Amino acid sequence: MGSSSGNVLAQAILESVSAALQRRFEGELRTSGGLGSGWSTSAELVNRNNPQERYFVKLSSPEAVSMFSAEFEGIQAMEATRTVRVPKPICYGNIASRSFIVLEYLELGGSGSESVYADLGKKLAAMHRRSSAGRGYGWHRGNTIGSTPQLNTWMTHWADFFVENRLRYQLKLARSRASGRLRNEDALLQRVHAVLQEHELEHDLVPSLVHGDLWTGNVAVLRSSNEAAIFDPATYYGDREVDLAMSELFGRLPRSFYRAYEAAWPIPSGYREKRREIYNLYNILNHGALFGGGYYDQAQSMIQSILR
Repeated sequence: MGSSSGNVLAQAILESVSAALQRRFEGELRTSGGLGSGWSTSAELVNRNNPQERYFVKLSSPEAVSMFSAEFEGIQAMEATRTVRVPKPICYGNIASRSFIVLEYLELGGSGSESVYADLGKKLAAMHRRSSAGRGYGWHRGNTIGSTPQLNTWMTHWADFFVENRLRYQLKLARSRASGRLRNEDALLQRVHAVLQEHELEHDLVPSLVHGDLWTGNVAVLRSSNEAAIFDPATYYGDREVDLAMSELFGRLPRSFYRAYEAAWPIPSGYREKRREIYNLYNILNHGALFGGGYYDQAQSMIQSILR
């Protein structure tokens, strides 16, 4: 980024932050070049007069402003529950060359004892109790998981929502990217619909506010308060089990997290035996769409397992 365009970007961000804070903010944008979320780079915005006041900034192409606005609204929704710790969203916007989102700066790297993760489990269960109040499953807008579009059209029934807005969409993407490695799509969708319909009927399922991308890399412990925080959401109203499933896909959170969650809000029967793999198939298909490689082979193995 040239110095001229960099100055224009910094000035645009400073003006946006000042408007959000309702006070003049004089700061310096320090770009690090580090990855924000795979499709963005990160930077810090530091107050010139008070270096202790700083913000986390993600930068991307101008077209990514819709992703940033969706992330902003998702974090706002989670913050409004006053449960799980999230970075306070400050502002987002774009100029000719870049788009940006500004968030509270969280100093990560705390040790994370068993009690810290137990507290997170309890708070996540409390967040999940925030319902869509009769609107059904979905979100008021589309968003992204990674950089993949995520469809959130409102639907009354969870089985319909997950089959149509999650699996069918990913399978459509896979037809041009998986080189024929995925088979038995129709049988898969029928089985998934039947399993989730049974779940919905037997367990009085209600739409819960979910993070939507809760793998272990989107959870960290703050150094200052030794409190766990979650970030980089793909928020919508869905089955709360999708967050639990994702938290077990790439590594696993400490056992105290799951014990505390279960104590606060017991998980319905059949989650581990039937539904966890179904929910994580969506995430593996998305990784195939994003990164290719062996993820589609893994997805086909999961499909075969679900159909047994």
